[in-house]
Amino acid sequence: MMKWLTYGLRAVAAALMAAPIYWVFVIATGKRGAAYSIPPVWRPLFHWAPFLYVWTHTPWSRYVLNSVFISTSTILLVVITSALAGYALAELKFPGNSLYFYLTLGVMMLPQQALLVPQYVVMYHLHLLNTYPGLIVPFAASTSGIFLFRQFFMKLPVSYREIARLEGVGTLTYLRRVAVPLARPAVATTVLLTFISSWNQFQWPLIMTVSPQLQPIELALSHYMQAYQSHWRDLTSAALIALLPILIVFAFTQRHIVSAVAGGEVGQKD
Repeated sequence: MMKWLTYGLRAVAAALMAAPIYWVFVIATGKRGAAYSIPPVWRPLFHWAPFLYVWTHTPWSRYVLNSVFISTSTILLVVITSALAGYALAELKFPGNSLYFYLTLGVMMLPQQALLVPQYVVMYHLHLLNTYPGLIVPFAASTSGIFLFRQFFMKLPVSYREIARLEGVGTLTYLRRVAVPLARPAVATTVLLTFISSWNQFQWPLIMTVSPQLQPIELALSHYMQAYQSHWRDLTSAALIALLPILIVFAFTQRHIVSAVAGGEVGQKD
């Protein structure tokens, strides 16, 4: 009985979370004015013309490519820096190791808005305003990514490192060929969190970019909302285009994320 009750509660929770996305899909693929229909229309009509209109009558493909490039570059840098820093905090013994770790946790508590002005000043002096590096470099390190990799590396058996040392394997080679491949749950979780954060960036691109050629999709979506305030079918079509990549990335990383949340055990630390 308890098992079926648990399944029922999960199904209700899943339906509640999926309902807004489904409603947006119904409006986007329905007739114009469906958002104002009473009673509401719950069956999608699968009209794809609004998506084609958004894609062909606006530089939407450019905005998508900008977001893909910025997000991919940020993910690559974050995974590299998080793996290196996480391994150093987990395996290397040096003065202040614990202090650095707690400082990293402290940075996680700072809201991004508190860092906007200092980051902007740095980018200004580096002449990176209105450039792709200016949109990427400030987010090249992630405190949550460092935390995830550190916690995972601390669970790796010491024997792995000792065997690698006996075989003459250097630290970076061990990290690249052994530690990081075993840390797939941490990698997948970091990739997803970084992608969502980077893809949804709005405030930083707003103050950093002037040229429309550099603007990511979330900033373009905001401008689109201002231009088409009452055209809900077109707005929801644009919103779904912006949402689709996040759903795709989540679908590919979900299995590893569940493993990371469950603990990601690979063995007992000797």
